[in-house]
Amino acid sequence: MAGRVDLDGNPIKPITICMIGAGGFIGSHLCEKLMSETPHKVLAVDVYSDKIKHLLEPATLPWADRIQFHRINIKNDSRLEGLIKMADLTINLAAICTPADYNTRPLDTIYSNFIDALPVVKYCSENGKRLIHFSTCEIYGKTIGAFLPKDSPLRQDPSYYVLKEDASPCIFGPIEKQRWSYACAKQLIERLVYAEGAENGLEFTIVRPFNWIGPRMDFIPGIDGPSEGVPRVLACFSNNLLRREPLKLVDGGESQRTFIYIKDAIEAVLLMIENPARANGHIFNVGNPNNEVTVRQLAEMMTQVYSKVSGESSIETPTIDVSSKEFYGEGYDDSDKRIPDMTIINRQLGWNPKTSLWDLLESTLTYQHRTYAEAVKQAMSKTTAN
Repeated sequence: MAGRVDLDGNPIKPITICMIGAGGFIGSHLCEKLMSETPHKVLAVDVYSDKIKHLLEPATLPWADRIQFHRINIKNDSRLEGLIKMADLTINLAAICTPADYNTRPLDTIYSNFIDALPVVKYCSENGKRLIHFSTCEIYGKTIGAFLPKDSPLRQDPSYYVLKEDASPCIFGPIEKQRWSYACAKQLIERLVYAEGAENGLEFTIVRPFNWIGPRMDFIPGIDGPSEGVPRVLACFSNNLLRREPLKLVDGGESQRTFIYIKDAIEAVLLMIENPARANGHIFNVGNPNNEVTVRQLAEMMTQVYSKVSGESSIETPTIDVSSKEFYGEGYDDSDKRIPDMTIINRQLGWNPKTSLWDLLESTLTYQHRTYAEAVKQAMSKTTAN
């Protein structure tokens, strides 16, 4: 840790970070990185601490004096401003970000991602504190290419679907497609953060994650999350693999996505934290354009990787097709492709992702098999017994 320098060769001074949503998937990996590799302090704010328990106990851990957990619901807790005032930097990771909720709980989704984030932005701006705000790649909505005729040669032109922070439009579906409630709330808070920067001098960085994947992501229904909930695609598929059930492909699994390993993504965030002069005022895509697959290809690859990791053979019918209405309910809509342009983050922070899709799936599924397989078997045997 001694003698750490930033990208311009300046010594890195220890800072205090107020991390809102520290107990989640991204927060837990970021806390680990900060504790093991930097001298920074973290005021960890969340309603749950399960995913960072290993960093908080026992009190003899080498970083014990550098991390404090504050059980706070940011909706209605007056202690939040005090913590933001104590810190040099606030990182806001708090959000409802599960696609199944966007059209079944649109009000919660809008309130969580816009209204609840307002005080955080306000406190940072009023107290002259730097903010790293986590947004989403959903902000882009549909690509221009999605509106071109199927046989148009323009569909081969990357400029119609590669997503650029400073140039791509944000195209959402009609209001009755409530799936866009999340993207719209996230876009509005981004515009507010940007406006605070322009009018009141708020120092900010906005992060747009493109499908960050790894251990501890999302929940396995009925094991470490609600049994009736629907997690995101990777955890949905993991849950099916653990239960030896077919993987459900929504509308044929034709949507395309890129996936990035959480540890690669956290490297990018650390560069933003420690290089404010290069990161302030910027919006950064953080994804891996090399790891692009259709959801159907993802299902096939996960089935192969899980067989390797678990030593179990694949089931006879590994996938089944379901309609989005059947899977998500009324009001669902989707974006076709999500490929991040990496020009800005590469220019500002010199960052590039490293891990291949196969390797990140192997790491994630190894963790999930080790952590959940036994619990899933027990849950299934109880259900059969009843």
